[in-house]
Amino acid sequence: MKDGMPWVGDQVRDEDARREGIVTDVQWGTVYILRAVNGPDQWQNRNGGQLTVTVPLRDRAEF
Repeated sequence: MKDGMPWVGDQVRDEDARREGIVTDVQWGTVYILRAVNGPDQWQNRNGGQLTVTVPLRDRAEF
């Protein structure tokens, strides 16, 4: 998370799409690019308020 909003690497629940995804990019601070947790699917979300972090990057990554 960055400034209380989902950020690259966070796993999120996208309420608009009704599915889980991983944030792969944030463009202009308002367009979230997500990929499926499993599989090759990719989509955009323009409403960051509809994204809920389910697993933050720090808990997903092995440093």
